Amino acid sequence: MSIMTDTRTGFSPKRVIPILLIAAIAIGGGWYLRDFLNFETLRDNREALIAWRDANYLPAILAYTLAYVIVVAFSLPGALIMTLTGGFLFGTLIGGGLTVLAATIGATIIFLAARFGLGDALYAKLTAEGGKGTLARMERGLRENEVSYLFLMRLVPAIPFFVANLAPAFLGVKLRTYMITTFFGIIPGTMVYSWIGAGLGEVFARNETPNLGIIFEPMILGPILGLAALAAMPIVVKALRGKRSVK
Repeated sequence: MSIMTDTRTGFSPKRVIPILLIAAIAIGGGWYLRDFLNFETLRDNREALIAWRDANYLPAILAYTLAYVIVVAFSLPGALIMTLTGGFLFGTLIGGGLTVLAATIGATIIFLAARFGLGDALYAKLTAEGGKGTLARMERGLRENEVSYLFLMRLVPAIPFFVANLAPAFLGVKLRTYMITTFFGIIPGTMVYSWIGAGLGEVFARNETPNLGIIFEPMILGPILGLAALAAMPIVVKALRGKRSVK
């Protein structure tokens, strides 16, 4: 097959364009925005942001949602500070809800870009001829417990968000499953940071910085790990049944 062929499973230059575009914007945006999307910027502009929100509530919601979609879709820095800002401006529930919606849309955009670009070709390659490599084993494990694995990727704080966005695209995950598990899987962590953001008024008044490591506190991390354990239960049960059948 010629490299110039633009087929579902071919490596064509046209198919790489979405990935290259995202990478270029991510690098450029990371360099340009590194000094803007931070806690200090939010603290210094908090009064202007509140005044703008109060005067333009619906446009503020739309602008925040769109900005968050762009940050996630192009893997720009600042998702955490954006989540805090959502909680600060709109409260835990509304801010958290907007963040979950926007993050899911942004994650879906980068998923589709990766799938259109290289995902199908890589998936076809790793599954060809039985697929005996590490990626092939990952793909088979994911295929057998797709929902559980995807929920775990979203719930466990140690997995970077952009990794959880791209890996499923390269491993043949269904779009519908990806969107559902992304939406529900990011709710716990998002609500924690939105709650922190909602309390930033008092933090600003004391001239302090928020405790962003609170998600690792037992009272917060415990329930999240509990959800992760529930998500992993089907994987464990299937593995145990497999061992019994082998015996």
